[in-house]
Amino acid sequence: MQRVCFLLKVRPDRLTEYRARHTAVWPEMLDALRAAGWHNYSLFLRDDGLLVGYLETPDFAAARAAMAATDVNARWQATMAGFFEDLDGRGPDEAMRPLTEVFHLD
Repeated sequence: MQRVCFLLKVRPDRLTEYRARHTAVWPEMLDALRAAGWHNYSLFLRDDGLLVGYLETPDFAAARAAMAATDVNARWQATMAGFFEDLDGRGPDEAMRPLTEVFHLD
């Protein structure tokens, strides 16, 4: 299982709304993530907007491609793009760049 960690930056003026949106993620989005192989997916948000994402998947490239092929992902990304800084014209899912793992206890 591949462990993936990534960083994004949420606009400080949108933190409250970003948190609220994630208390009610669309059920069809949750189903799509599971079907695409996103396991143990978590998001952590610091008060300055630093967002840390973590997931486990057999193949991150395949999991991203499976999500990119869904209509629900396109709709979700379009509604969420305005929450983030520094996307450079990409969707939030396209802007995710995995960090290099340097240590794992197990």
